Amino acid sequence: MSATVPVQSLPSHRQAWQGFVASLTLWRVGLTLALAVLAATLLKPIFITPYAVLLGRTLFIALLALLAFSAAGQWPRRLPSWVARWLVQVLLVTLMVPLGTLLVYLVSVGGDIGTLLRSEGRLLGFFWIAGSGLLIGPLLAMGALYWQRDAEARNQALHFELERSELERRALDARLRLLQAQVVPHFLFNTLANVRALVETGSPQAAPVLGSLIAYLRAAVPRLHNEAASLGDELALVRAYLELMHLRMPDRLQYRIAVPAELHALRFPPMALLTLVENAVRHGIDPSEEGGSIEVSGFRAAPGQPLRLRVSDSGVGLTQQMGSGTGLRNLRERLQVFYGETARLDLTENQPHGLRAEIEFTP
Repeated sequence: MSATVPVQSLPSHRQAWQGFVASLTLWRVGLTLALAVLAATLLKPIFITPYAVLLGRTLFIALLALLAFSAAGQWPRRLPSWVARWLVQVLLVTLMVPLGTLLVYLVSVGGDIGTLLRSEGRLLGFFWIAGSGLLIGPLLAMGALYWQRDAEARNQALHFELERSELERRALDARLRLLQAQVVPHFLFNTLANVRALVETGSPQAAPVLGSLIAYLRAAVPRLHNEAASLGDELALVRAYLELMHLRMPDRLQYRIAVPAELHALRFPPMALLTLVENAVRHGIDPSEEGGSIEVSGFRAAPGQPLRLRVSDSGVGLTQQMGSGTGLRNLRERLQVFYGETARLDLTENQPHGLRAEIEFTP
């Protein structure tokens, strides 16, 4: 039983014609014509035929071989499994060179093959042209096939590389979304715990804080999964959160935000800076009897240089548990997924007391 080739794997006649035309590139045609001119020039001292006639013959034979080479690359559409298409192309070029030479000489004698065979000069001319074509044509065909295969291999390698890069990008996006999804409930639960503490203690600030929280969440939640979020968006969330916390403890929390406006348009992972601000409130200002201040700042030495964002507080300072929590561990992973392995998060003491958290990355 002979193997069958699926119909969908075979090019249609229209596709074959398109492939045939596409293979007749300007480079191929130009190289073929240039070699024909070179062959006519080298053979001219041997021939008594006018150079224009000799050049016309070599050009005709060269173009005929090129058309045969290109046609064999598309037809027949189906070949036996043991026949390589490149071999068919080379063999057809080898066959068309003497046939084309014979054709031009038959035209020169009016189609009388007897006259051709009786003319020693024409026979020598036939062998010189056909021999030169047989020397150049197959070598040129194999060279063209080599460059074609090499180009196809490079294109395929580039295609595989693009596919690999796309798969890596999708994997990083999925990981980033997972890490971001872990941050959202962590942040919401901590904020709601603050409101609950106010309610349980009967603070008159409970109702205003709860109203501010509802308004804040209504504006903030739609931005949490925004893949196109900017540093400006993040700073707006930070400001709203600090205003909310200031309502909760107006006498114990002061804050300042100083990030240059030219940095606001930079792409930035949602809630990355907010996580540090929340930690500063929860672990720095809240435990401190006298409260404190929080400063959010950012700077970059020059375009293209690493960007540093700082959250400094004057709270209780660095503790043994600081830096090992879920929020900061998650933040470090998100920064590296978002900006690469060079992204850093450092925690240092803020003199005279408090903590300084600094994010460093290259946008």
